[in-house]
Amino acid sequence: MNQKQNIRQTVIQIGKILYRQGLIAGSDGNISVRLTKTKILVTASGALLGELRETDLVLVNLVTGKSDGGKKPSSELAMHIEIYKRRLDIRAVIHAHPPVATAFTLTGRSLPHPVLPELILTAGEIPVAPYATPATDESANAISKLIRNHDLLLLDHHGALCLGKNLSVAFQKMEKLEHAAWTLYLAEQMGKLIPLSGKILQKLERVRQNYSK
Repeated sequence: MNQKQNIRQTVIQIGKILYRQGLIAGSDGNISVRLTKTKILVTASGALLGELRETDLVLVNLVTGKSDGGKKPSSELAMHIEIYKRRLDIRAVIHAHPPVATAFTLTGRSLPHPVLPELILTAGEIPVAPYATPATDESANAISKLIRNHDLLLLDHHGALCLGKNLSVAFQKMEKLEHAAWTLYLAEQMGKLIPLSGKILQKLERVRQNYSK
């Protein structure tokens, strides 16, 4: 199996894991991978990530936004292209609808910060992008400034977006996001959340910067 075939199989595998873990439903969500400076591979419009096949993966030119034939690329293509153009270090993007994390945005907020050390180490503070109509260029405009400094963000009323140096890293961030959302939701049912102190946060931030190097 060559590298391109391996990447395709990884996209298919992660799509199925996202579905099994309840991070998507039906035709929700989309995945993309940077192949070269000008080419990305993205899931097709309407594709069921839990049942992906190689024919559901579309090759797209980053410069023109055109596909190389076959199926129509994801309706959220503009959002993916915006990320790759602004972040040359990013090689994989996952958009999913994790239920609990998304539910926080339905109440007009992000996940409580700063409470969980693991989440701070993974992403720091997680912003919420302004509401944008799904499947339009509005989504690209809504995330444009935030993705410059954040690899993980929530989309108002519309799930989450995770960026990574590869698909595995992007998926791990999505998985940790939803796990953290569950933990924080349960904690809020028990009582008032206790934030970490300033000194602890400073130390965590130093560790996070070392991790990201």
